[in-house]
Formats: sequence, C-alpha cells, structure tokens
Amino acid sequence: MKTIIKILSVVILTAVSVFATAQDGRVLAPVSLWQGTKVHARGVKLTPYLPAADGRRHPAVIVCPGGSYFWLARKTEGHNVARWLSRNGFAAFVLEYRTAGIPAYAWHTRMIVRGHRHPDMIQDAQRAIEYVRENATALDVDTSRVGIMGFSAGGHLAVMAAVFYHTNFLQPLGITPRVSLRPDFAVPVYPVVSMSAPCTHKRSRRALLGEWRKYNKVLRDSLSMEKQIRPGVCRMLIVNCKDDPTVDYRNSVLLDSALTWNAVPHSYVQYSRGGHGFGVSPEKTTKEAITWKDEFLKWFKENFDR
Repeated sequence: MKTIIKILSVVILTAVSVFATAQDGRVLAPVSLWQGTKVHARGVKLTPYLPAADGRRHPAVIVCPGGSYFWLARKTEGHNVARWLSRNGFAAFVLEYRTAGIPAYAWHTRMIVRGHRHPDMIQDAQRAIEYVRENATALDVDTSRVGIMGFSAGGHLAVMAAVFYHTNFLQPLGITPRVSLRPDFAVPVYPVVSMSAPCTHKRSRRALLGEWRKYNKVLRDSLSMEKQIRPGVCRMLIVNCKDDPTVDYRNSVLLDSALTWNAVPHSYVQYSRGGHGFGVSPEKTTKEAITWKDEFLKWFKENFDR
C-alpha cells in the first residue's frame, strides 16, 4: 500500500510540474553573474523565467526587486513579477543584486568596513544586461527588446541602468562588454529617484552611498536621476501612487518632469490610492493600482510589439 501511495504521489507531482511548466514556461537554474571573475559576489544571481519554447525570439525584462538598497523583496517584487511576465510572453530575469545588508542597516558596520555600496549595484545591473544580450540565442531573446523593470530602490537602479548606459562601470573590473549596455526600455514602479531633493528616501540614500559618502553633495547630485536625464535615454513607463507611505510620490513627478524637459518618450501613470510594495499582487494594493499591469502590457504593445 505504501508503495502505491508513493507511486501515486510521484505521478501527481509530475503532473503538477508539467502543468506549472505549461502555465509559467521554463524556469532555469539561477546564474551566478560574477563566477569566473575577480569579483567576490556569489550572492549576485540572475534567475531566468522563460516562456514556453515556440520558435520565436521574445522581449526580455530584467526585474530588480526593491528593498531600500539594504535588502531585496525577492518574492513580491522579483519572482512573482517574473512569473507574471513569463505568462505574458516575456523572457524575465530576476536580478538579485548586491545590497548593503541587515548588519549595515542595524549597526552601521560600513562606518568601519566598505561593505556594499555604489557602484556595486549598477555593476550588477550592467552585468545582467550583458549576460542576457550575449546569451540571447540560447535564451530565445530578441536583443532589440531588452528592458529593465524595478520597484522602489530597484526602480532607481533601473533608471540608473537606463541613464548611465554610456558609462561602462564594468571597466574597472577588467570587463569590456561586446554588446550594448543600453536598455531598450525601462519601467520604474513607485521608484526612488532623487538623492538630493527634499523628497529623498533617506534610507535608500544611506544604503546606496554609504555611511560617510551620504553627505557628499556631488555624489548625491550625480545619483539623483532627475538631474541626470539626457536626450537619448530609452523610453520609460513610470508607475506610482500618490498615497505612497514609503517613497514620496514626488520622486516620480521629478522624473516625469526631467524626461519631459529632455524630450525623452515616456508615459507616467499615477494612481490616487495603492500604497507601496505591491509588485503584481492584487491583495497588496487597490483595484485601481493593480491595473498598472494592464497599462504596462498595453504600453509595451503600442511601442514595441511586432
């Protein structure tokens, strides 16, 4: 009897697995982005969520979870988002980039040791873009439609990747990419944007800049994305809620204004209610705000579908 139960369990689990694969496409093993380099960052991973193989090249989205640059909301703003994107025909890649970490948050350990800080995060993002484009054939990715989506602090990282594409932050590590580091589109969702304006999210600033460098005005300004937008930046879709209790909604307003001033094609969707940190989870926000998913799919189809 026990043997029969075991066999039935295996059959059921296999069926569930096949069903999940059919629904969610292919989930590949995480890639260690810095393996084989001199960078000691084994925790930096890129997990591919690919649509079911159909002979086509799919648009790609690198997903950057939020977490104030101190930690990562891996599930809500990472893997859940990637599954949703995969179901909608995107090759999605969850980027677990370097963050300052809990000890730095709680005990200010970076007053003594360097820890993780800028430019570590943008190096991870550029490395992810490099990996996706260099392995596009194996991943069934369309190299002309590689974008980056980020939430909260991950939104700041997504905008950095979009704005600083002309600066190879990998060069000091001895890496010269053979592909473009410029994303074709960026989607910052309730993003941190400024490091110098009154609406700055101070926890993210401390995590990104470090305990001492957070006082450096030049560095603050250089990482305030509303001050760095230039013509030629990729198309963007900004999403946020006016009642956001964590990241002041005016961060997105500043970004929208900077993109408009520089004639960068973009759309800005602002909801009156919806809060912060919901990712693609309806139960974590309002019926109004969760429609951002439909807005993104519509926006992408209008601008990039072919």
